[in-house]
Amino acid sequence: MVTLLVANYAWKFTMIGDENGDMVTWFGLDVTAPFEFMACHIASAVYWLVSLFRDTAYMVSEHTIRFESGSGTTIIWGCTGLKQSFIWLCLILTVRGGWKHKTWYIPLGWICCYAFNILRIFLITLFIEHHPDWFPVLHDHIFKYLFYGMMFLLWAIFVEKIRPSSSSH
Repeated sequence: MVTLLVANYAWKFTMIGDENGDMVTWFGLDVTAPFEFMACHIASAVYWLVSLFRDTAYMVSEHTIRFESGSGTTIIWGCTGLKQSFIWLCLILTVRGGWKHKTWYIPLGWICCYAFNILRIFLITLFIEHHPDWFPVLHDHIFKYLFYGMMFLLWAIFVEKIRPSSSSH
């Protein structure tokens, strides 16, 4: 829990960006490029998934998906999943245990974070086509906590099943 809180606040106080995603800084250094790349990539992946289920969606920019109903979503720097990937790294790095399992479990966790993030944005996008007023609850509450719940589950699996127990050292 301490690692989660410290990593979360370290991110919040060192990563600064606006809602438009025009610029993201880390300790004053411009780190916009990876966030811009990921926002475009995620928007494209989500649009592709949405297009499998709806023919009413279209891209209005490299970050924005809209529906014929007028509702839609814009993927900004904070929607990239990079924060959760950073928190995941911190969680596993601070768990007792050797590097043998951490070296493959950290990337596996990143893949899970990436996949869950795309699924999260895809589902939010589908739900808000006809219910745009659901966005705050879905984005700020339900899927946010499901994301952290998924990370907790992966952490618990690592602690309980993957890393060797202290009695085996």
